[in-house]
Amino acid sequence: MLHSIGSELNIDPDTILATSHGRRSIDVLKGYDPKNANWEYVAKIEGMIPQRYGQDAKEIPGSRRILSALEEAGAPWAIVTSGTRPLVDGWLERLGLARPEQMVTAEEVENGKPDPACYSLGRARLGLSADIPILVIEDSPAGIKSGKAAGCNVLGLTTTHPAKDVQEAGADWVVQDLQSVTFEGWDSKTRRMTLQINAG
Repeated sequence: MLHSIGSELNIDPDTILATSHGRRSIDVLKGYDPKNANWEYVAKIEGMIPQRYGQDAKEIPGSRRILSALEEAGAPWAIVTSGTRPLVDGWLERLGLARPEQMVTAEEVENGKPDPACYSLGRARLGLSADIPILVIEDSPAGIKSGKAAGCNVLGLTTTHPAKDVQEAGADWVVQDLQSVTFEGWDSKTRRMTLQINAG
């Protein structure tokens, strides 16, 4: 998909990729192709990605196990993403992953990551007060900075960026993937969950 867009804009796809991960497509396009920096175009393009490239998707190890445990326990969780709703819906359907009750997508906030607005909105939708700790799981420096700015703890994954970049962005813990995380329980009275993170 990046190669197609890169050809249209006469820009090296690697240049787009280097500046886009973890950021909203509409924000990236503002710098390369302002006339197409609108939600109609972005949603159309992103909605095609799971259809065209779904066979190339690689599930983050441990993610399905964690999501299943959260669902079984009735623990609150949300997707907070720089992707549009068509992109998220397409990937969830393609991969057959659990779908949260709450979701914040790119179209719903005025400013994208690293601005904290998306995670602040996610907290509000989950009905969690400011005194309740939230764990954000992120794989991009922009997302890590967003989570930290929103007052969350951040678990950084090295699935898309080197550990050095993840650490420098401010992640509280750094792991290779979600195989290093174990869900231990959810207390509905205190609204707190317990996780074990093996970041060694």
